[in-house]
Amino acid sequence: MRWLAALLLSALTAVAARADAVADFYRGKQISLYVAFPPGGGYDIYARLFGPYFSKYIPGNPQILVKNMEGGSGVRAAAYITTATQQDGLSLGMFLDTLTLGKVLGGPGDFDPQKLQWIGRLNATATVALVWHKSKVQTMEEAKKQEIIIAGSVPSNSSSFIPTALNDLYGTKFKIILGYQGSPPMALAMERGEVDAIGGMSWEALQLERQHWLDQKLAKILFTQGARRYRELPDVPGLLDFATDERSRILFNLLGSGPDVGRAFVAEPGAPAERVAALRKAFLEAMADAQWIEEARKRNLGLDALSGEALQQIVSEAVSTPREILDQARKYIGQ
Repeated sequence: MRWLAALLLSALTAVAARADAVADFYRGKQISLYVAFPPGGGYDIYARLFGPYFSKYIPGNPQILVKNMEGGSGVRAAAYITTATQQDGLSLGMFLDTLTLGKVLGGPGDFDPQKLQWIGRLNATATVALVWHKSKVQTMEEAKKQEIIIAGSVPSNSSSFIPTALNDLYGTKFKIILGYQGSPPMALAMERGEVDAIGGMSWEALQLERQHWLDQKLAKILFTQGARRYRELPDVPGLLDFATDERSRILFNLLGSGPDVGRAFVAEPGAPAERVAALRKAFLEAMADAQWIEEARKRNLGLDALSGEALQQIVSEAVSTPREILDQARKYIGQ
């Protein structure tokens, strides 16, 4: 018993020593958070508002300074914290949710999504497909039996490649009309009766700009573009709900990985393990902070926390997608 007590005491002492070392390192220092978008956008707003709460829970309470580094929606910033920073846990990044998908499918950038150390997710970037109330097709099962005209953007946009994949893998009969420059023109086309549905609209934008669609039952959500169901829409299917075999499951998991990654914080690939562990722990503690939750609620900011470990798993699954399946995914995206 004395031996066991001594062993436990030694382990607790080692944990405390590591925590003290992390606090000693961060105390009086500044963490640079590289946001891959200009000031005032959604990612930037989340980063600046959450920063002080995050700092409060990091051992040593370092100041977090947001630095906007545009370029490839994160390609430039991801490469920067991979190759140019000290790899000491003082540089974090916040990139477009589909950064990993783009890289896996052969996109540019001197970084490896799997080697980046994912800290935590603020919110899933839920995007939904909607069908107008006048459409003869109102469900995904009906869309397998009758053609439905759906508005999309360009082939490489999820409003287009997700319906394309669903046609091939699930058997829907979406007739995709390309060329719409974003969700506002798509929404207008649906209201005018030019199309029956739209391939993608941000859930946040829908709530802010078109809530009356839902309140008055003018439009119905067909599916979310994430692989998994969105927390705020538990009854709306995610892409994995349409998987019919292992191959389609892998493809839907890959194509829907962006919204599941969402607005997330990432640390340098070479940051020390004990500092990464401390940052992950602090992130989840800050996300549970009652004051932060209330501030986010007042500002109509959605919150859907996910741990760094869970994000790392999503990214690892995307990176490990077999080559022949990647080739199939590229066809959907028009590459």
